[in-house]
Parts: sequence; C-alpha cells; structure tokens
Amino acid sequence: MPSHIQKLVSEGEHQQLDFKFGVTDSKKIARSLAAFANTDGGRLLLGVKDNGAIAGVRSDEEFYMIEAGATLYCRPEVHFEMKEWEESGRTVLEIIIPKSNKGPHAAPDKEGRYRIYVRVNDQNFPANGVLKKVWKKQASDQGVYIEYGPVARMLLAYLEVNGSITINKLRKLTNFSLPKCEHILADFIVLNIIRLNYSESGVFYTLHPDFNPNNSLP
Repeated sequence: MPSHIQKLVSEGEHQQLDFKFGVTDSKKIARSLAAFANTDGGRLLLGVKDNGAIAGVRSDEEFYMIEAGATLYCRPEVHFEMKEWEESGRTVLEIIIPKSNKGPHAAPDKEGRYRIYVRVNDQNFPANGVLKKVWKKQASDQGVYIEYGPVARMLLAYLEVNGSITINKLRKLTNFSLPKCEHILADFIVLNIIRLNYSESGVFYTLHPDFNPNNSLP
C-alpha cells in the first residue's frame, strides 16, 4: 500500500503541492510560503526532486531556513506545520501551509522588494493591481455594482469575440487610466463574470466559464 509521501508524490506538483530538493535561500522559499498562504494553502515536500525522486533532507539547517523564510521574510509572517517522514531510508519534511486569513502576505523578490505572491498551478506569481483590488472588494461590506453601460457591453463583446483581453488592451479601447481599468476588471471578477489568468507571458482576462451573458445581464 502506498505511503503518505508516495501518494503525495504521485499527484505531481500542482497548485497545492510543491517539491523541493533543497532550500538554500530563506528569501526565495518565503515567496513560496507566502504564495500558498495567499491562495489555497498547500504543502512543500522538502527532500523530493522535481521529478518526484526521493532525495531526502540533506541538512537540519534546511528546516531553519524555512522557519526564517516564514518568520523573518514573510510580512506578516506565515504560520506552518511540519511533519517528518521516513521514505526509502531517507527523511522527507512535509511543510503544511494553511490558507491564511491574516494576509495578504508579502515576500522579497530577487531585488529585495517586497511583493505579494499567489500560487497558480505549480508556479508562484506576483499579484497585480487588479487582484489586490479584488481582495479589497471581497473584504468590503459595501458590495459591488456594475452599470451595464457602453463600457461593460464593449468588454463583454470583445471577450466573446476574441476570447481574452489584457489590461493594456482595455486601456486602449476605453482610454481610461490604469487604476480605473483595474477597478472595472476587479468588479467583473468579484461578480464571477470574468476570470483572471496568469501565464509565463503575463496576465490576461477571460469570460468566466459559468457566466451566461444572456441570463445574467439585462
């Protein structure tokens, strides 16, 4: 019967699971910890290679580097639970990071600037202005109201025809400022009309798969 670690490894890396062969930089691991805490929570398996091979933890210092990443380099600090497992004669650390209600959490980027990170599939991305506004609107008691005027109609029509839009394209189509376009997109995201998507080439927006323009808007 597969062990707990074997079951996790069989899943492969995904939005709530990351493999780490080793930890050599507390600031770098802080980005992963913050991303998990800001998104859906997740697990780090320390001592497991990207291909799922069990390598084992190489040094006790690696745990302390994770602890430093969570407490010293995450703002606010990220809480985690650690479990130790023996697998194939090697030690694997399971770092469990719950979804946080005390965030968003920031961590230093490569240049040392603190940024908010999110976990998308098996990668960490900096949160953009739209997502930050989404969080603020979701935490607010005021609710969100969209006037189904020319801008809303244009945006939905564009997405129906082209499939996706970037914020720069929306600015060109509307001649609105960046903050105003961020607010428009954030409102549509909060109402589950459009969806924010991350990719290696950047951020783009698509219609939410559950949205039906014929039934949801007048």
